[in-house]
Amino acid sequence: MLRARTESVNALVISLRQVTETLIVFTSLSLLGLICLSWTVVAIPMLLLPAKIGQRCGRLGILIGFRLYVWSLRLMGGYRLDLRALRELRDGPAVVLAPNHPSLIDALMIIAHEPRVACVMKSALMNNVFLGAGARLARYIRSDPPRRMIQAAIAELDRGGIVLLFPEGTRTTRSPINSLQAGVGIIAQQAGVPVQTLIIETDSPYLSKGWHLFRRPALPISYRVRLGRRFEPPSDVREFTAELARYFRHTLTKAPQQRWLQDRSEP
Repeated sequence: MLRARTESVNALVISLRQVTETLIVFTSLSLLGLICLSWTVVAIPMLLLPAKIGQRCGRLGILIGFRLYVWSLRLMGGYRLDLRALRELRDGPAVVLAPNHPSLIDALMIIAHEPRVACVMKSALMNNVFLGAGARLARYIRSDPPRRMIQAAIAELDRGGIVLLFPEGTRTTRSPINSLQAGVGIIAQQAGVPVQTLIIETDSPYLSKGWHLFRRPALPISYRVRLGRRFEPPSDVREFTAELARYFRHTLTKAPQQRWLQDRSEP
């Protein structure tokens, strides 16, 4: 009898936990959508502002909105976040930020801490109803065509800005990291600025490549960003890209995401 009651209580606790986690996931996604749509409504008429004023307003608005979202994740208990290292970017020199990319929210977490960041975005996202108007107002950089992207990134760095570019080009799908593209090295070489790596560590595959948006993960999720090695402007882009890949592979070998990335790669 006692055993049956214990099992019943345990089942109830598990059910309540699952319901709570589902509510947290849907609430957080709904809040993010609301923040983005609200800013879109505000940003559209502001596209008529002069470029410099519009850029300043656009980046400040995105920073405030994303910072509100990060605060809500902490408040709801969905994430255990360690983003303290990003404070060290403030008032620093122009750099190319090169993070690994395990999750859909990686750029959001970084942008929420530094208003000077100009994010390199896929054209599909620049035309997205949730992100497009705000990204255009902030003068974020389209990823294609590549030559224009490189020119825009160099111009941003010449003004003392920070360019955020994921060297994998997409979210990580294999352990320890995908093949790297040469864009980071080309921009850093031509602009004469260093490359600051960011190491993102997370123990959950939530919002990774292939994860269904409304699939419930186990909560709380541990998510950490730390400053990695800073590389000087490269003289040889090919050698630099290979060195950057070696660095990421070595640094990420024991990162918590390797557990679920390795599980995916197994037959």
